Amino acid sequence: MVLDLVIHSSPSEVTIALLKDKALVELHKEKSNNSFSVGDIYLGRIKKVMPGLNAAFVDVGYEKDAFLHYLDLGPKFSSLNKYVNGVTTKKITAASLKDFKFEEDIEKTGKISDQLVANQNVLVQIAKEPISTKGPRLSAELSIAGRYLVLVPFSDRISVSQKIKSSDERTRLKRLIQSIRPQGFGVIIRTVAENKKVADLHSDLNNLYEKWEETFKKLKSSKPPTRVLGELNRTSAMLRDLMNAQFSNIYVDDKNVQQELKEYIASIAPGRESIVKGYRKSTPIFDHFGLEKQIKSLFGKNVTMKSGAYLIIEHTEALHVVDVNSGQRSRKMDNQEQNALEVNIESAHEIARQLRLRDMGGIIVIDFIDMKDSANREKLFEVMREAMADDRAKHTILPPSKFGLIQITRQRVRPEMEIRTAETCPCCNGTGEAQATILLIDEIENNLRYILTQLNQKKISLHVHPFIEAYLTKGFYSIQRKWFMKYKKWVKIHASDSYEFLEYHFHDAMNDEISLK
Repeated sequence: MVLDLVIHSSPSEVTIALLKDKALVELHKEKSNNSFSVGDIYLGRIKKVMPGLNAAFVDVGYEKDAFLHYLDLGPKFSSLNKYVNGVTTKKITAASLKDFKFEEDIEKTGKISDQLVANQNVLVQIAKEPISTKGPRLSAELSIAGRYLVLVPFSDRISVSQKIKSSDERTRLKRLIQSIRPQGFGVIIRTVAENKKVADLHSDLNNLYEKWEETFKKLKSSKPPTRVLGELNRTSAMLRDLMNAQFSNIYVDDKNVQQELKEYIASIAPGRESIVKGYRKSTPIFDHFGLEKQIKSLFGKNVTMKSGAYLIIEHTEALHVVDVNSGQRSRKMDNQEQNALEVNIESAHEIARQLRLRDMGGIIVIDFIDMKDSANREKLFEVMREAMADDRAKHTILPPSKFGLIQITRQRVRPEMEIRTAETCPCCNGTGEAQATILLIDEIENNLRYILTQLNQKKISLHVHPFIEAYLTKGFYSIQRKWFMKYKKWVKIHASDSYEFLEYHFHDAMNDEISLK
């Protein structure tokens, strides 16, 4: 298995594509001004306490108030609240919890009104980003995630990832962390910490404690609503969680992002900085790696698979529904039961990929093709579980029902990735009236003449849809060559999969777009 990361940076957002053996498995878009990411810690103010919901609405600076349920306060909320009050009133002058006296745990079945009142300051962490019409979901159980460890303030518990199976290794890690953890802090040991050296774990723990000290310093002078600790950007967070020996290349088309990633990798995996590679070609980076075509084929309502079978994916406010269809695949085999099993197995792998790719959360209902043999239904269930084993989001898969339905619940912490695959009509631009498309080449040449003669551009390139590029360049005496003979300037023509059919743009020698307005 080969993992590659392809990153496209623009002034407004960064788009991150994770490729597994060159197939797109995750796609993330991160706005450059995104201030409400999962893991961010805020000093907020209680706006309303709702006893009927046993919850409170909190002002953290978002346009809609964030939601904090009593069960998300955590057992140590009284200690956290005491600490926040002490820091903001300057009574507590150190980040250390060594001499801090903890309060008793709050009751699991308590009432929100016993802990919170309107206008109270509260330190909270984003548990779910704003989704649809809802504000962020909050938690008061703070945690600071690192490469190998997660630091949990106001706790004394050390827990080890269940994916570490060796009892000797679990004991070693627990004993090691017990000897180096700061007093007043719990630690969660992540899966990637398995068999790591003491120095690596100690360094990671020190980095996490420095972040807590940073939170303390910001908290001393902050007034709500204020972000006091920001989570890593999406790219660095993915590297922190995914970085392993199988990670082969990271391709970036922005020099600043490239340098930031090299510095971050140097801190979490020294010696592996060389996997970060700059991309400087004129072809857009997503076109070069064939990602635009994959995106457009994978994000529509219908998703076709290699065998000819296809999925229909429907979204509602409450749940997602996936229907499996055999399509042309059914004609290839007379045995209906075997045909159904093979289509269902192929679909299970594709559905697992789609869930990660679209970041679909909540309830997902999958209508597989009916199978009579119970052994085949059990096999499908196992395949579905194996296909989702690499999914980092928490999920639960129920066995097939008697109607052949498999239900999945998947953690939703961010808005679902939505990409429009339908394009505006290239002829009418949505107006319903089309100009004569045969005049397109004349229009391009008129603009070319204007750029060369009126704007005096010496070196230009033309970016068009692949079909138009073929029309302009193919043949011995192509239109491109005619332009060269006529204007004594060679115009480079680049094909872009992301362009609509009749879309075109001219670029100058610095690869900046030339305005024709």
